[in-house]
Amino acid sequence: MFDKHPKGLIAAALANLGERFGFYTMMAILVLFLQAKFGMNGKEAGFIYSTFYFSIYILALVGGIIADKTRNYKGTIFTGIVLMAVGYLLLAIPSKTPVDNQTFYLVITCASLFVIAFGNGLFKGNLQALVGQMYDNPKYASMRDSGFSLFYMFINIGAIFAPFAAVGVRNWWLSTFGYNYDADLPALCHGHLAGTLSPEATETYHTLVEKASNAPVQDYTAFASDYLNVFTTGFHYAFGVAIIAMVISLTIYLLNKRNFPDPSKKAVASSASSATVEMSIQEVKQRMYALFAVFGVVIFFWFSFHQNGLTLTYFAKEYTDLNLFGMPISAELFQSLNPFFVVFLTPVIMAIFASQRRRGKEPSTPKKIAIGMGIAALAFIVMAVGSYFANLPLHKDIIAVGTSPVKVTPFLLMLTYLILTVAELYISPLGISFVSKVAPPKYQGIMQGGWLGATALGNQLLVIGAILYESIPIWMTWTVFVVACTISMFTMIFMLKWLERVAK
Repeated sequence: MFDKHPKGLIAAALANLGERFGFYTMMAILVLFLQAKFGMNGKEAGFIYSTFYFSIYILALVGGIIADKTRNYKGTIFTGIVLMAVGYLLLAIPSKTPVDNQTFYLVITCASLFVIAFGNGLFKGNLQALVGQMYDNPKYASMRDSGFSLFYMFINIGAIFAPFAAVGVRNWWLSTFGYNYDADLPALCHGHLAGTLSPEATETYHTLVEKASNAPVQDYTAFASDYLNVFTTGFHYAFGVAIIAMVISLTIYLLNKRNFPDPSKKAVASSASSATVEMSIQEVKQRMYALFAVFGVVIFFWFSFHQNGLTLTYFAKEYTDLNLFGMPISAELFQSLNPFFVVFLTPVIMAIFASQRRRGKEPSTPKKIAIGMGIAALAFIVMAVGSYFANLPLHKDIIAVGTSPVKVTPFLLMLTYLILTVAELYISPLGISFVSKVAPPKYQGIMQGGWLGATALGNQLLVIGAILYESIPIWMTWTVFVVACTISMFTMIFMLKWLERVAK
């Protein structure tokens, strides 16, 4: 599988694997942690989630600038790993719930998230730039798309197990105190303590308390406080798992650091070589315009795709039957589906591309991205149709009674994640490959940061999904994403010939 690829690819993928394990441990539980810890509604948690996700990717642009200016890619990546570990450590320190001083602890939480985001910004785009530079060697140039697909597959192996680790730690901590997991209970506990539950929701709360406690409950107020404290402490310890993953990632990176290309040495060699052909200003402009055009389009894909950690997670918690073949499951575990499908489907997609390449019919990278947009629209069509025919109640109605009277099969989300993953494999690794191929050599880091910056803008728009989720029928929320992905697809098709010409 790796025979025709540079040796540094495996090391880079393994270093990123550890980082992705830590990152997805956190992302699997972040919005649910914010709701359980601070009693936030979906819009409030969604705003923090979208801003954090925005910060992760926009700071990658800053990380690219730092690396390009200093020409110290490897040192920048190292600093990023250390900062992320520090951020996870701050989140892992438990504090009492319900929170006595909500403003103080919310500031601490947001500061921790910023440290993680900044570290990720120094790490992510610059490691991708190093991978891209491995394929600047003519020996490997034809394998660039395949190389980034393999890189993408291996880093997702860590993300598969991350939600299981987070859920395992949280549920283990609950069981230690004689409690069982229930997705609806944290919100009901906060409502009970605040005195905002309706009579119907109060009845639901009492029913769920009896199921969640292994001992008879005499004081429902004391239960609410203790359950929230144990529940969120388990989440704090789950963040600690991410620290272990970061240490592993750091170790792999340091052991293999010498195998990665050095952009600063390459730049010196290029400037000293009389055979080097400088790009004209016009060519540089055309390449930059093409990249910015693609960046603008993919904003809408990420606005839709990254709902997996927000509205799709809310949907799993509130509208999905959390039983699979008679076994209880946690809402967070749906987060493992995307990376699992990435690993499972990457060889399939690569085989399809290889077959097309042999027959001389492989789509160009821009055309693959356009196809991916259409596939993403199909995924949300599945969600819209499934939600519409299930006749799911409005979000405000399930808040009134404490839980949704209608629950859909978990296979609806499973199918959606499967289709979304196919779309992702047509867009994300190939988009990174496109950037590394088209970006002028001296702007490699900043253009990889630009790709992540476009992702950041899409992520900041995520909060719109949370607002719609709580305001309109759920099937209409998914329809908004169908429209966004469809517009993106047709825009890419409109620009296709120009993008293909620039990428030659």
